Amino acid sequence: MAKEQAKHQTAKQAAKREAEDVANWKRSDGEKAPLVPTKLMSQDPHALSEARDNILEVAIGREVRNFRNKLGIKISDLAAATGISLGMLSKIENGMTSPSLTTLQALSRALGVPVTSFFRRYEERRSVSFVKSGEGLAIERRGTRNGHQYHLLGYNGDQNARLVVEPYMITLTKESDVFPLFQHSGMEFLYMLEGKVVYRHADKRYAMSPGDSLFFDADAPHGPEEMVKLPIRFLSIICYPRGED
Repeated sequence: MAKEQAKHQTAKQAAKREAEDVANWKRSDGEKAPLVPTKLMSQDPHALSEARDNILEVAIGREVRNFRNKLGIKISDLAAATGISLGMLSKIENGMTSPSLTTLQALSRALGVPVTSFFRRYEERRSVSFVKSGEGLAIERRGTRNGHQYHLLGYNGDQNARLVVEPYMITLTKESDVFPLFQHSGMEFLYMLEGKVVYRHADKRYAMSPGDSLFFDADAPHGPEEMVKLPIRFLSIICYPRGED
């Protein structure tokens, strides 16, 4: 009986310690312990993260952490430099509290950045491009032949973005004696939607049918070499560094 009671008491103590760990901060490195049971972590992570992106406290906390990491200093060093307690600074960085203006001023002086820089992520506009079916911008690319249709499905106009992504819907409706081989910087991804085509990349040929995909270095010569079954329709996504054609 004594062993049973001791075992039950040990289990209760372990459960209590676990509950305390979940609710409290890990003060050694500023990492926040999970506030929800572990079994909930298997659910869709985007549901929470996307909602939290629009919370001011979270945006400020991420900027504080980013500036601190750029300087290569520990959270304890920043706490000492600002006079803010380690626990409070951990809560700020994890978006769990709203810092006062005085606290933000202390952080800005210690990190060497303007106070307004902490609000940058919250105020930043996220680009989005919505295209209705059949309404993509029809363009003419270099080497385009009659019967070859290119529709640009989206465009990011942010000139500060380092990477350019161009999604195209390409439709081939007429045979051509000579089909051009393209060559440009970056990477390209193809996904077949309709028809059949033999696609060439460098010295290799790939027979593609609906559902097939091809991902390759676009710097090598590439393009449809043999149109087996018309019409042919595939999605092409091109990625390359801004400033390069």
